[in-house]
Amino acid sequence: MKVFLDTKILVATFATRGLCADVVRLILADHELLVSPAVLEELARALRGKLHVPETTTQEVVAFLRASASIVEASEAPPLDVRDPDDAVILGQALANNAEVLVTGDKDLLDLAAMPGLRVLNPRDFWQLARKPSKP
Repeated sequence: MKVFLDTKILVATFATRGLCADVVRLILADHELLVSPAVLEELARALRGKLHVPETTTQEVVAFLRASASIVEASEAPPLDVRDPDDAVILGQALANNAEVLVTGDKDLLDLAAMPGLRVLNPRDFWQLARKPSKP
């Protein structure tokens, strides 16, 4: 499965040892992780600014993701009715790069109507989906 992660999920992955970290490990092991340069830049800003992570550690996190994930092209936001323009950008990047799942904790994105080909899930729902045994 091609899985796009929003910045908040990545921040939680590297800031805590919880569900988000487990989700990223699962994606890296069994699926294709998609991230955009914009998400990586926002992640670096959040780690440095909000969490006061040292610059060298922040650079290591970004380098790890660049080596482990598929870096996708930026795209224009789709003409969808979303409250936050940043959400439209994330959604557009996921759609334009054929992600099958967008994992987010953003309520506005989670409340969107179904979109063909893209499931928008919170980390718990993705975990349950990915861990479900496949039918023979």
